[in-house]
Amino acid sequence: MKKEIRTEKSPIAIGPYSQAVKAGDFVFLSGQISYTEKMEFVGDDVRKQTIQCLKNLQNVLEAEGLAMDNIVKCSVYLKDLNDFDLVNEIYSSYFTKPYPARVCVQVAKLPKDVKVEIEAMAISR
Repeated sequence: MKKEIRTEKSPIAIGPYSQAVKAGDFVFLSGQISYTEKMEFVGDDVRKQTIQCLKNLQNVLEAEGLAMDNIVKCSVYLKDLNDFDLVNEIYSSYFTKPYPARVCVQVAKLPKDVKVEIEAMAISR
């Protein structure tokens, strides 16, 4: 059984996907980019983009009564891996130990030509 999770506090999906889907005890959060809930772009600054991505994930989790500490795995996609240290600094302020498992890779292009996209998997217990 799967259930769609959706909130107006994060941007709407820009394609045929859900903001998140709950399946059993797991919540799979779609990649979040640096747009506000009003679909406004936060600008080219990678710091602002990373913060917005994480806020969007946080808002989707809260719609299901969960928090960032429920996240067990993240995937971070960067347009430029030279932003790795800055993104890490911001990312670490949203999590506590034990940190989620994670992958971080540089990609050729991201939706809407943003600099960062973050997806996650959480557990609802």
